[in-house]
Amino acid sequence: MRSVEVTVAVPDGDPVTVFERVRDFARYPELVPVVRAVTVHRIGDAEETSDWEVYFRNGILRWTEEDRFDLAALTIDFSQLDGDFDSFAGSWRIAEVDGECRVHFSAEFDFGIPSLAGILDPVAVRVFKETIARVVVGLFGTARVVGDEAVARAIAEPAAEIPDSALEVG
Repeated sequence: MRSVEVTVAVPDGDPVTVFERVRDFARYPELVPVVRAVTVHRIGDAEETSDWEVYFRNGILRWTEEDRFDLAALTIDFSQLDGDFDSFAGSWRIAEVDGECRVHFSAEFDFGIPSLAGILDPVAVRVFKETIARVVVGLFGTARVVGDEAVARAIAEPAAEIPDSALEVG
């Protein structure tokens, strides 16, 4: 099982507004090219399922997750119901810290292919971190990565275009 975490600061962000924008997963494909599609199936104010397609290595990862929203705690918890991961679960935590809003994403995942974990897992960690950071910066413009200079440098560069070979996988 591999873990991934990234924190992004949103200066002058109102935590409730930040929470509401982060939970709008259907917008993510507009913000980053690596997210091919997100289809949201609203169950209620506090729960939904979402179908995800994300470009990864020369293919597409697909999964359906259950998303649970707690506005009072400013948290979003998710777990895979079905898909390409053997297991995938995590959370978004929104909090006010030192006068700014912090968006903290954490997840644990396992592709279920032990022989390829040494190759796939580090790439997936990098893709998760950079994608989440780009999404939050895309949502809030003035946001910045906290505590991870490598991710901060990576997202300062324009997002890589999706290779044609990935577009042919289906």
